[in-house]
Amino acid sequence: MLELGPGTGQATDPILDTGCDYHAIELGEHLAAKLREKYGKQHNFNLVQDDFITHDFRKTQYDLIYSAATIQWIPEDVAFSKTFSLLKPGGVLAMMLTRGDYKSPNEALYEKIQRVYTAHFKPDPPYTHGSFGYANAVDYGYVEFERRDFYGKRELTADEYVAYCGTQCDHLVIPEPDRTLFFEGLRNTVLENGNKVVFFDTYVLYLAKKPL
Repeated sequence: MLELGPGTGQATDPILDTGCDYHAIELGEHLAAKLREKYGKQHNFNLVQDDFITHDFRKTQYDLIYSAATIQWIPEDVAFSKTFSLLKPGGVLAMMLTRGDYKSPNEALYEKIQRVYTAHFKPDPPYTHGSFGYANAVDYGYVEFERRDFYGKRELTADEYVAYCGTQCDHLVIPEPDRTLFFEGLRNTVLENGNKVVFFDTYVLYLAKKPL
C-alpha cells in the first residue's frame, strides 16, 4: 500500500502494524527524516522523500492508496488520474479528513472567536485553496464511491487550542503584528470563557475503487 504525505505518522501506525508492504511518499525533508527515525527499523516500512506530483513510480502498483488530509493539496486532475494509474485493478483509494464543529457546543464562544478572526486573520499571501471535489473521483474512472462518517469529541484548553490553530498553514502566514495579536486574542478569549473549547468532530472517510 501507499500513503500520501504521512507527515508525522498519525495515520501510519494502524496500517504499518498490519504487517503489509507499506510505502509512503513525503514531500517534507524534515518530516521524512523523522518518519525514518520513528519507523526505519520496521522491516515493512518503505519511504521516499519526493513530490507525488512529479515522482516516477515506474511500474509499481498498489492494492491500497490512502491519504489523511493530504490529497486535497494536490490538483484534482493529478490526484485522481495518478492514483488511478498506480492502483491495481480492484484497488482502493481511501481519503480521510476531519471536520470540526466548535459552534454547536458553545455558540457564544464561537462568535467571540470570530471577532478575533475578523480583526486579525489577514494571511499573506491570501488563502486561495479551493474545495477539493472528492466525489469527482468517478470522473476519472473510479467506481463504488462512498462516504462513511464517524464521530468524536475533543476538549481543548486555551493553550491547546492556540497550538492546534498554529498547525494550519493559512494561520502560519499571518504577518506581524497581526499574527501575535491573533493568537493572543484566541488564547485570551478562551481563557475568559472557561478555558475550554469543545469540538464535535466528524471523521470523514471517502472510498473509491478502480474497476476490475
